[in-house]
Amino acid sequence: MFNVTVIDGKQLLKYIIVVVAILLIVILLKQTKKQEDVKQAIETTTQQIYSQSFLGCMDTSISSMRYLNSSEGTPKHSLVSGILNSELGLNNRIVAKNNLDVVIDTPLDIDDKSELINSEIPENIVTQVVEENNLKASYTDSYKNVAIKNKSGYELTEEMLVPDVSLENKKDIVIFHTHTCESYTPTENFNYEMTGNYRTTDINYSVARVGTELKGLLENRGYNVMHNTTLHDYPSYSGSYGNSMQTVNNILKDNNAQMLIDLHRDAVGNGSDYGPTVKINDETVAQLMIVIGTDAGGLEHPNWRENLKFAIKLQAKANEMYPGLFRPINLSTARYNQNLSKGAIIIEVGATGNTMEQSLGSMKYLASVIDEVMKEM
Repeated sequence: MFNVTVIDGKQLLKYIIVVVAILLIVILLKQTKKQEDVKQAIETTTQQIYSQSFLGCMDTSISSMRYLNSSEGTPKHSLVSGILNSELGLNNRIVAKNNLDVVIDTPLDIDDKSELINSEIPENIVTQVVEENNLKASYTDSYKNVAIKNKSGYELTEEMLVPDVSLENKKDIVIFHTHTCESYTPTENFNYEMTGNYRTTDINYSVARVGTELKGLLENRGYNVMHNTTLHDYPSYSGSYGNSMQTVNNILKDNNAQMLIDLHRDAVGNGSDYGPTVKINDETVAQLMIVIGTDAGGLEHPNWRENLKFAIKLQAKANEMYPGLFRPINLSTARYNQNLSKGAIIIEVGATGNTMEQSLGSMKYLASVIDEVMKEM
């Protein structure tokens, strides 16, 4: 008996194209010194592709391969151009607005709809996590009143969890969005046409609008807040973290802020069935979740332990003031650009099943928590 292997010429050709594309990227990297962007792009897609086939991985990691693997016909751009647009961010980012292609070099403006949201924090707070459209909170570690879901592979010691960290600059805060297009369940006041599945390039209806709310609330408390609304995940989702790293690095050239908030909407689920909320007195607002990265994925990240301590400090105060506002801290293997500061964190605001009203409503409580923590440091 002989084992016979049948080689699919079409599949083999695709593999060869992928190898050639990777080699081209390596060559370009030596010329453009964009290693960090590609490392970050690879980091953000790795967690999403473990269960996919080789070609599926390439579809996810290299946007140009989607053209080659689809039945949509001939790609509009060359393979090299597609890779550069998607992963290195060397070409201008294009966004669709008012049915026109507009080159974006600066953040977009957001309409002011603050009158729709009650920014007053009630007295005699009573909170209750709403079980409907929620998932049971799970965690592996804890420090006093703070729960942590540790997916990093590191064993967390007592010393690593003690929140003995302080920021020297307590007045300057940067808010940005790696996934700027993430959006929520439409409502009468915030009804919009989706650009993708719970995604929109109209930042008046995306998580960027939530960032604007947080910016205003923090400014009212005396903080200097830089809010960047650049679309880092459009037209390509892959490479988002490389794009946002470039943005934040540019901001930090003229701003010595240490608290960097990458504001997201939780990507767990893709429908209206998951929308974690907490009831604070008579108001129902979106639950929040802090995500902290590590160097477990292989990228240099000397700040991750301080990031974790800072997250624990924030969440401990939140659990004291508004129990249930936060889900357990998510400690991950990826870096998420948090190597840029010891006060860098991701905050996930709600999920696809939440509304904009619920997400905006939670910002006054988040601003209150941040203010208390900054005063105590």
